[in-house]
Amino acid sequence: MHLIRHHLFAFSITILLFLPAIAGAQTWESLTPVQQEALAPLSKEWNTLQTLQKQRLINLAKRYPQLNAVQKQRLHNRLEKWSKLTPEQRNRAREKFQAFSKVPLEKREQVKQMIRQQEAEKLNTPAVDPALTNTP
Repeated sequence: MHLIRHHLFAFSITILLFLPAIAGAQTWESLTPVQQEALAPLSKEWNTLQTLQKQRLINLAKRYPQLNAVQKQRLHNRLEKWSKLTPEQRNRAREKFQAFSKVPLEKREQVKQMIRQQEAEKLNTPAVDPALTNTP
């Protein structure tokens, strides 16, 4: 009986040790067509992502079929922008997100509105040609 318990314990430990590797072995090719469609902007780098990142993205892809066309496009745009960030930029973005999530909801809405106004002003401001401003 003791020997059986010992083997079961050893087997359980082995499974637990290899579980992250098994989960991380989810290659791009093993994703469902819906998951691939949802996560298409990350297709080139998918197999290099960490297990936790893959799992979060797979969870995100579960909601993809319920999104309307505009929401799907927004998701793809955001994933594409994210894929182009350097690791340092991604870390800064995560830190900003975490800090922002701690701000009270009312203040968060004020900050979002301010950012929207700044972005609208940038779009409405004509670009200045540097060649025209440096004339003698």
